[in-house]
Amino acid sequence: MNAQVLDKLRILAESAKYDVSCSSSGTVRKGKPGMVGNTVGGIGICHSFSEDGRCISLLKVMLTNVCLYDCAYCVNRRSNDIPRATLSVSELVEIVMEFYRRNYIEGLFLSSGVVRNPDYTMERLARVAKDLRTIHKFNGYIHLKSIPGASRELVDEAGLYADRMSVNLEIPKEQNLKLLAPEKDHKSVYQPMRFIQQGMLENKEDRKKYRYAPRFVPAGQSTQMIVGATPDSDKDILNLSSALYHQPTIRRVYYSGYVSVNTYDKRLPVLKQPPLVRENRLYQADWLLRFYKFNVNEIVDESHPNLDLDIDPKLSWALRHPELFPVDINKADYEMLLRIPGIGTKSAMMICTSRRFQKLGSYELKKIGVVMKKAKYFITCKELSVQTVNELTPQGVRKLLIPQVKKADLQQLDLPFDDVKDLGNEHLLLR
Repeated sequence: MNAQVLDKLRILAESAKYDVSCSSSGTVRKGKPGMVGNTVGGIGICHSFSEDGRCISLLKVMLTNVCLYDCAYCVNRRSNDIPRATLSVSELVEIVMEFYRRNYIEGLFLSSGVVRNPDYTMERLARVAKDLRTIHKFNGYIHLKSIPGASRELVDEAGLYADRMSVNLEIPKEQNLKLLAPEKDHKSVYQPMRFIQQGMLENKEDRKKYRYAPRFVPAGQSTQMIVGATPDSDKDILNLSSALYHQPTIRRVYYSGYVSVNTYDKRLPVLKQPPLVRENRLYQADWLLRFYKFNVNEIVDESHPNLDLDIDPKLSWALRHPELFPVDINKADYEMLLRIPGIGTKSAMMICTSRRFQKLGSYELKKIGVVMKKAKYFITCKELSVQTVNELTPQGVRKLLIPQVKKADLQQLDLPFDDVKDLGNEHLLLR
């Protein structure tokens, strides 16, 4: 690689850093004779995690940061005066192979600005994946961004060579998306998501009939939403996430705290730092939806449309429903155990298994991995005799458990939407 290509790589890796939907789990691609690399469940190198907990290095880069769209929240928007660069297909393929041979990376996360038109951009992304697989026999992990507005033929071709594909929703409500990105709409985003879904479902049927049918996007698809760029509530965000998770091919929804990259645009809030605490609470709520059998209305509702920033969503739910506690650890079913603060999915399963042989007390619960600092106020067991949430009251337990969060940390989540106008049931930022 010459200095010119490295300069391009430096610019395009910097432009790609705001996309957090960078995952590397959900697929296994074993090493094969004549192939380079495998996939097991520096500049532009990011770290993700596989299903077995391994840290994996991916080359996270854009094919080009030239874009015909002028989205207010994007650093690569058309009107921004920033260094622009474009890698050719052959240059990017060479970079991936050279980085892999030097053991810098284990896979590729590739996105792109939209240049000329969606089909032209999508065709170049598909060519990168195809050349890596067919010409260079690259057998490592590939995650491609699908371009909104691209034809199904190009999405289908890309899906034959990529392990995972994703399309970013960015803004939960279309009215707010139209305000910040007038050239986009949700229809153009949902269309490639449907193309990927249809391709995956068809491929699933094909593989039932033909053992060696090629796999199509075996790790599924993901998406990303920006948190804090618009006045959307956590309820709005989680309702959309829940609807997406009911689709058979969506594996992950990522949440990205808005970074004030275009401070000159008056449509956007000016934040001193990204709303990281809120972002973390959304990930915790997302976990409750996916693994703890909660529904959105239990986590947030009309009276509590936003997540509590001081405590995690599960503890917040428990404090709002003291009538359900304390729970007898030695008698409660698995679903109820999952709702006790301090007990995770593995701990709940181990409790169900262990209590078949003996009654469990605080010592056994600690050995299992239960966080007794939280759980002790919501349970009864063999010998545990402390005041529960009913004796101490939810407010009393909250004071005992709430971390001493600095006021400055909470202020990062205050969105300074000074001028908000009610438009039907939606609120649009006007300043």
